[in-house]
Amino acid sequence: MKNVIVVGSGPAGMMSAISAAKCGHKVTLIERNNKIAKKLYITGKGRCNVTNKKTIENFFENVLTNKEFLYSALYTFTNEDTIKFIEDGGTQLKVEQGDRVFPISDKSVDIIKSFEKHLHKNKVKIKLDSKVSKINVENSLIKSLVLSNGEEVSGDNFIFATGGASYPLTGSDGKLFDEFKKMGHSIVKLKPSLVPIELVEKWPINLQGLTIKNALLTLYKNNKKEISFQGDFIFTHFGISGPIVLKMSRYIFENNIIL
Repeated sequence: MKNVIVVGSGPAGMMSAISAAKCGHKVTLIERNNKIAKKLYITGKGRCNVTNKKTIENFFENVLTNKEFLYSALYTFTNEDTIKFIEDGGTQLKVEQGDRVFPISDKSVDIIKSFEKHLHKNKVKIKLDSKVSKINVENSLIKSLVLSNGEEVSGDNFIFATGGASYPLTGSDGKLFDEFKKMGHSIVKLKPSLVPIELVEKWPINLQGLTIKNALLTLYKNNKKEISFQGDFIFTHFGISGPIVLKMSRYIFENNIIL
């Protein structure tokens, strides 16, 4: 049995902790906030689009770059496995337009409750309000973590699932990347992906909250059509958001298109 320390209680961190515990290890999940999965609470406007019921082959059709990287992950733990995992945790799911899967309650907190049930079932210890301030390394191996309150946490293996720098208020501020650099890791430059789009025009403010169903969103560069996506989007106080906007943003940044 190993003493496994997981940092970050988003979906990746929780799944890592649960998987390690199922392998017979003693697991501690460290979270800087006062509750787990803080970002998950706000996904899908608070509803949490868990997965999609389409075939795995359909999943790959919607991956814009390096889809081969996901083959092993998606075939090893499929969307059907994800649905079973959530339902085994006590949350019933439903399928909506586009084969999107949501909790029947339309509340993301129920998805988090399913994760919590699996964490407790597998005896994962959870430490809240525990921000990592330093990583102690000896002979190229991590020996312990120092928390902001001065507590030192030792372990045999460490998993960092701290996300990027997309939403500092939820804990995803990218601060630990400086520690990773000190350890000798090469860090890929962080850049936006799957994010809302800010518009120069001010008139969308007057439409804030208006949702457009089954729209066609087209990207033009130098008056040349680049790509289109069909689906729903919503006007916000700064521009537009929603499923097809997030998808479009990925294309913009992956191809270094400047609007």
